[in-house]
Amino acid sequence: MAENEYTDFRHVVVLGAGAIGSFYGTLLSKRVDVLLIGRGEHVNAVNSRGLIVSGAIEGRFLIRASTHLTEVSKDTLILLTTKAQDSEKAIRGIRSLLNPYTVILVLQNGLGNEDLVRNLLDQSIEVVRGLASSGVELLEPGEIEVKLLGETVLPRTSTGERVKILFDSCGLETRLSDRMDADIWRKLTMNCVINPLTSLFGVSNNEIAAEPLKEVRRRIVEECIRVASEEGVVLDPSLADEVAKAVSRYSNLSSMCQDIIKGRKTEIDFLNGRVSALGRKHGIDTPVNDVMVALIRFMEGRK
Repeated sequence: MAENEYTDFRHVVVLGAGAIGSFYGTLLSKRVDVLLIGRGEHVNAVNSRGLIVSGAIEGRFLIRASTHLTEVSKDTLILLTTKAQDSEKAIRGIRSLLNPYTVILVLQNGLGNEDLVRNLLDQSIEVVRGLASSGVELLEPGEIEVKLLGETVLPRTSTGERVKILFDSCGLETRLSDRMDADIWRKLTMNCVINPLTSLFGVSNNEIAAEPLKEVRRRIVEECIRVASEEGVVLDPSLADEVAKAVSRYSNLSSMCQDIIKGRKTEIDFLNGRVSALGRKHGIDTPVNDVMVALIRFMEGRK
């Protein structure tokens, strides 16, 4: 691809091109060369007829796709959008291809994901944590629906600013954060509410904003706030109301709900499970998060 004036990144690899990864690949393909790495059926569909996008964004996007990565050029940005539990396998599969110019942006649910990735790589490889908040569903192989366009949060660092330049040029709303730790905990708390409840009831995200679930939502959030405080992150007590308000905007099925429907392992250990584990570490009871973990594990076992 010819040089462009918008960014010093020339190539983007989406490692884990499911719903959210394909969404980012779609928009980034406007400015740079994009390669989607995903499951065979999705890859075959994208290569044969393009990536079909509906909803808040519409069109057919011709993007390269493959089931594996064979090389990484200089000036490459890798978006890690696999499920959190698949991070280690994905990174081990590509680390021999990386070079000191590579930047890996971790766009996943969960807490501590970037540390896991860093521990698998040479220190010369820069790993950056980001947060994605768009609502996207994978309708079928080669086809996604964008239910809600949300912001991407990046750290206010030189690399965060470089990524922001690229994202902004592609129409991705991006915010630089001075407190990524607090933003990560806020997103974690929201996921601890949305993901297990939508999965248990098999409903879209906005449906769990219902009044009968208010006390359950509140108690999940309060447990997260107490554990976060012990981890040195102070969250506003009004977060429960913020979560309920935010949830009402999303009409998509959560990623965990989609995994349960498809009979796949979920990210529960990286969400409510992580809160429960840290609660035990600090001697804080987390009974509601504990129950969410037990119920989702039961749902996984049924498949």
